[in-house]
Amino acid sequence: MPEQARGDAPSIRIQVCGPLVVDRAGRRVDDRLPGRQGRLLCGYLVLNRHRYVPRGELIDAIWPARPPGNVDSGLSALLSKIRQVLGTSSVDGRATLRLRLVDPWVDLEVAREAVHRAESSVAAGDWVRAWAPSQVALFAAERGLLAGEEGEETFDWLVDERRRLAETRLRALEAYGSSCLGIGGSELAAACRAGRSLVEVEPFRESGYRLLMRALAAQGNLAEALLVYDRLRRTLREELGVSPSPVTQTLFAELNS
Repeated sequence: MPEQARGDAPSIRIQVCGPLVVDRAGRRVDDRLPGRQGRLLCGYLVLNRHRYVPRGELIDAIWPARPPGNVDSGLSALLSKIRQVLGTSSVDGRATLRLRLVDPWVDLEVAREAVHRAESSVAAGDWVRAWAPSQVALFAAERGLLAGEEGEETFDWLVDERRRLAETRLRALEAYGSSCLGIGGSELAAACRAGRSLVEVEPFRESGYRLLMRALAAQGNLAEALLVYDRLRRTLREELGVSPSPVTQTLFAELNS
């Protein structure tokens, strides 16, 4: 089925980070989706909108444990409602289906593109250019994915997507902390906060410790920076029986010299 002509297509903005929000032509329409199953199906189609999805995969995604007896009719009813909400040509196909929207704005896609730009700028040492996109990605990722859709059933795809979003959050947090450290001055406090968050969330991720050590040292808190290294050293020794990496040990030696 051909896509709608660009000039005729309503602008669509979709938020999947946090609770599902669908805005069509300036009006919020997600309240017209048929309950939790409608929101989950809409979210799944959005997350997989760049490929055709078999009907069986959609059924397994929405009813992982106890599909209804008339499951195919139930799926068709949900798809029909989604077409009413997003547009008659918004879902293409029959045996396999794909969400077809003209230039939609999807917050998760924006966040992934933003963290990539932030990391590229950090790698180039362009701290100012990295600062804004790292926050764009961080603000989206911190909302979680399809919040409020938890229930008795376990949705493996939702668990996997949330894990990927959590990794995006860590990458954004690291890029944000690095940009703040590079900018210096009043941004050093934010770099410290980012480093502490990384250490708390991922206690075996050495890059978070290094960020925190550098930020504390830049603030003049050298002793505290050295204590951060000691915490890492003890954590790795007690939990894994290993020592910090050569990169981290080199940083410690530089700060301790």
